[in-house]
Amino acid sequence: MKTWIDVEEKYYMYAARRQPIVLVRGDGTEVWDENDKRYLDFTAGWAVNNVGHANKEVVQAIVNQANTLMQTSNQFYTIPQLELAQLLVDNSCLDRVFFCNSGAEANEGAVKLARKYGREHLNGAFEIITALNSFHGRTLTMAAATGQPHYQEAWQPLIPGFIHVPFDDIDALKAATTEKTCAILLEPVEAEGGVITPRADYLKNVREWCNDKGILLILDEVQTGMGRLGTLFGYQSFGVEPDIITLAKGLGGGVPIGAILAKEHAALFVPGDHGSTFGGNPLTCAAARATVQYLLDHQVPDRAVTMGKRLRTGLDILATEFECVVEIRGMGLLLAIQFRDNIAADIVAASNEAGLLLNPVRPDTVRIMPPLTVAESEIDEALQLLTQVLGKTVPNG
Repeated sequence: MKTWIDVEEKYYMYAARRQPIVLVRGDGTEVWDENDKRYLDFTAGWAVNNVGHANKEVVQAIVNQANTLMQTSNQFYTIPQLELAQLLVDNSCLDRVFFCNSGAEANEGAVKLARKYGREHLNGAFEIITALNSFHGRTLTMAAATGQPHYQEAWQPLIPGFIHVPFDDIDALKAATTEKTCAILLEPVEAEGGVITPRADYLKNVREWCNDKGILLILDEVQTGMGRLGTLFGYQSFGVEPDIITLAKGLGGGVPIGAILAKEHAALFVPGDHGSTFGGNPLTCAAARATVQYLLDHQVPDRAVTMGKRLRTGLDILATEFECVVEIRGMGLLLAIQFRDNIAADIVAASNEAGLLLNPVRPDTVRIMPPLTVAESEIDEALQLLTQVLGKTVPNG
């Protein structure tokens, strides 16, 4: 019998290593496959479904807007776009916003702002310092910005203008700064890189260095924004104010949208500098507005702290029971388990069978990022399933 996986093999470019599961519906933290098997989804669409699958308030906003107006282009004003802009700016330290369609697009736009800033204020400086092990997207420019060679090798020669230094190393960052530097681009937590959290004072030191040199600090909040770390924006967890942040993933509650937020001095776009046919269209903005409002109204970032502590405590206990576990790390509800050996794929496969969806972010590391609305009982169930999986997959610990 022909399956959906057979259809994918025949028609779709092989661009993703999918898990052999065809998901058809979701509700909160739960999803079901085509055979009606239930799973706890602790991947949340790669930190997208922060308010849960099929969140009723987001769904209703989408339905209402789809019945009203879906697309106009940016030739005209639309109310959902401006409502979302106001909501984000009023709840952040930034002054202006531009909407696009993805995190990679948001980061591209942030780089354009930084280069224009360098041209206008720093004698044409154009280089941007980023971190090794970082991830900023898969466009050609963002492949160059990303500090991981395996995302770059097939696309040589790379776009020039990016300098990579070790993450959480202020001395290396200072040494790399020259008269050509216009900005520093960092993730508050290196998420795709294995959930690497810096020392508490690192971003503060970077902020001070940017101030000293008159260069911009850009924070890629595509994954750490929208409550994931326990604050609405990740920068708030580190006590710094960036010049520019980028958002996507959790911003739309499941629909594709990205955003660039900038301080007034860095919001340099003028008509003709940048644009997007679909960026900020009424449908996605209505969904995103409902998502952000839900996060605020229900204190979801605070819930991420509480549920994150519960999950972290359980994982720490698990680490004492299994010698295969090297480290538990992360913040809020962005956590990771690192193993002694490259067994992440085996753990995820066994978890699939058990009904728990996880992400093998590295050969030796599993990333855990449930919806921020996850219930205590669901965390406890996930910990129980994971304990069973480790006991069967790594029987000697």
